[in-house]
This record gives sequence, structure tokens and C-alpha cells, in this order.
Amino acid sequence: MKRRGFFKTAAIAGVMMAAGIVGQAARAADTIKVGILHSLSGTMAISETTLKDTALMAIEEINAKGGVLGKKLEPVVVDPASNWPLFAEKARQLISQDKVAVVFGCWTSVSRKSVLPVFKELNSLLFYPVQYEGEELEKNVFYTGAAPNQQAIPAVEYLMGTEGGGAKRFVLLGTDYVYPRTTNKILRAFLHSKGIKDADIDEVYTPFGHSDYQTIVANIKKFSQGGKTAVISTINGDSNVPFYKELGNAGLKATDVPVVAFSVGEEELRGVDTKPLVGHLAAWNYFESVKAPENDAFIKKWKAYSLNKKLPNADKAVTNDPMEATYVGIYMWKAAVEKAKSTDTDKVIAAMAGQTFKAPSGFTLTMDKTNHHLHKPVYIGEIKADGQFNIVWKTKGPIRAQPWSPFIAGNESKQNM
Repeated sequence: MKRRGFFKTAAIAGVMMAAGIVGQAARAADTIKVGILHSLSGTMAISETTLKDTALMAIEEINAKGGVLGKKLEPVVVDPASNWPLFAEKARQLISQDKVAVVFGCWTSVSRKSVLPVFKELNSLLFYPVQYEGEELEKNVFYTGAAPNQQAIPAVEYLMGTEGGGAKRFVLLGTDYVYPRTTNKILRAFLHSKGIKDADIDEVYTPFGHSDYQTIVANIKKFSQGGKTAVISTINGDSNVPFYKELGNAGLKATDVPVVAFSVGEEELRGVDTKPLVGHLAAWNYFESVKAPENDAFIKKWKAYSLNKKLPNADKAVTNDPMEATYVGIYMWKAAVEKAKSTDTDKVIAAMAGQTFKAPSGFTLTMDKTNHHLHKPVYIGEIKADGQFNIVWKTKGPIRAQPWSPFIAGNESKQNM
């Protein structure tokens, strides 16, 4: 009797276990898992945490309207903690263990370079939402941020022109990793093409998390005595806060030495007293101050979402360029999946070519048919006392990305890839 009872209990347990597995499988079949790979701690959390929340907002919106292919999107959020090798580990976890169909993430180029071998090996998709140095074109990546010709080159041209103050000397100041160094290699070559000599270019790098900019700012003031000078800042992460504070402490005003930043937007300025920084510049493909009905709707949704989710400083929520790039990327991926009727990587890649989306910038952005980059407008904005930007220059419309800079020797044959 005891043995019959044992077998009966075991059978019931087996049925329950099988039912649980079937239930889990059924739930999995009803959803499409989406990976979110952003630093929520460490030096890059100041910039990346908001992109995680932007992705979650877009996913919530999409699910409220029926999801994708009749299935709800299920976000899987991981924190690589500003640790570049950990990005690769977390990417592999998302793809191999969590079985996500796509990953939205990374900010620094060193984190993107870290994960590239994983996405290629496992043939998965990464949507990368931040401006970068170019010199790359990968089948498994869609770049929704700017290439150098959509940010860095127009910004320096502006500074050299009459409107930008006619700069003749340049300080290339960046964080010490691949994006600033490669961008500055391109900018140095560009400046050479405009007749600027090496003696009029000062190149300086600091490590991630650097906080003492007193000597560097003093040297910038000294360098500027040799002629009209501008600073090109590729500082990334929370180091921007002490850098901008030191500019204010030193009384280095935009009328004396303008600074144009490529990684500072509305989010980064929330932690800084912006009054001494009025007139300094940033170059992006979107600003919160852009006048467009699409932007009004985007800002309204973001502020409501921030308050509803009780995000930190929700009452002061702002939008910025990488947020827009994240939002556009998720909706373009959705459209490509629906066109392909599949989340299969190769089918989605094919369906992404030529996708369009009416972005918060007010422009209809197009995914290039061959080079995996968006055609994007370019804006240059001056910092205002309230931490917003006054747009002082913009392109007439979106321009096609050049992932391979024409200012780097040997890239001529790669332009049309």
C-alpha cells in the first residue's frame, strides 16, 4: 500500500511538474523577450540609466497597443555596471540564457567593442543609441546615434565659422578610450585639411571617473592666449560634472573659450549649476527644445512616465538625444519584425533596410539601405541658465551617415559599403 501511495504521489508530482513546464513554455510563447544592456551603476550610470527607462517606456507603449506579432514584449534588464568585460558576459547571458530576440544597449564605444564578438558569434542584434567615432560597420549592429559627419565635423566647422567665433586653435579634451581617441584622430585630420597646424592643436585625455580638472582648465586658459581657441569635449560619464564645475570656478566663459561637447545633454546638466556655463555648446541630433508636435508628445509622455514610475528627480525629468535614438530604434525594430513576420535575426536585418520613423526631432528618419546607420539632422545648441539648449544652428534636414570617415586614409573604397 505504501508503495502504491508512493507511486501515486510521484505521478501527481510528475503531472504537476509537467504542467508547470508547459505553463512556463506557454507564457514564453506569448511573449518576445527584449534585452536592455545599460550601466545602472558606476561612472556611466549618470547617462545610461535614463536609456533603460526610455526603453521600458517604449516597450510599455508597444504592449499597450497589442505588442509585436500579437505578443507582448518582455524586457530583461541587466546591469553591466560600467565594467567593459562584464558587458560581454551580460550580452551572452541575455542571448544564450534569457533567449532575447534583440538587445538595446551600450553607451561607450569600449562597451560596444566588448560585446561585438558575442553578437557576431551568436548572430544576434544590437541597437546602439549613442553618437560614436565611426570606423565600423557590423552586420549585427544598427547604429541609431550619430557618425562623426553627423555631429563632430559639423560642430568644428561651426566653431571655425563666423557664427561660431572663428576659432583658430583647438583643445581636444576627452576620456581615455576608443571613442575620443578615434574621433580626435578624425578631427585632427580634418583640421589639417583646413590649414590648422599641430602647434595649434592640444590633445588631452583623462581616465573614466576623473574629477580634478583644475590644472587642465588652467592649461586651456594659457593655451588660449595664443589665439582664438575652442575646446572639443569628448569627456564621457560623470567626469563631466567636475569639468563643468571647474570651468565655472575658473571663470572661463563661452565668450572667451567656447566648449562644444559631444556627450553632454540635458540629463548630464541636471547635476550642474549651469549659470556659469551659459553659451557653451553641445552638438546632437536632437534637443528637448526642438519645436515639433512629435517632440511635444514625446516630452509629455516621458514626464508622465517618470512621475508614474517615481523615477529619481521625476519632477525635473528631461529628454535628450540618446533617449530619442533609443526610442526610434525600438520602434524601427518593431516595424522590421512586423514586416519580416519573424524575430529571426537575418530576416529582421533585411527588413530594417529603408525603415522610416517620424521622430521627436520632427523629421522622418530613415535607416540607410546599406550601412545600418540612420539619416539624421544635426543641431548645435547653446547652454541656457535653466539647463536647456538654445538651438543656434541646424541642417535643413537629415544627412546620410559616413561610418568610414573620408579624412582617414584608406577609407575611400569603404564609403559606399
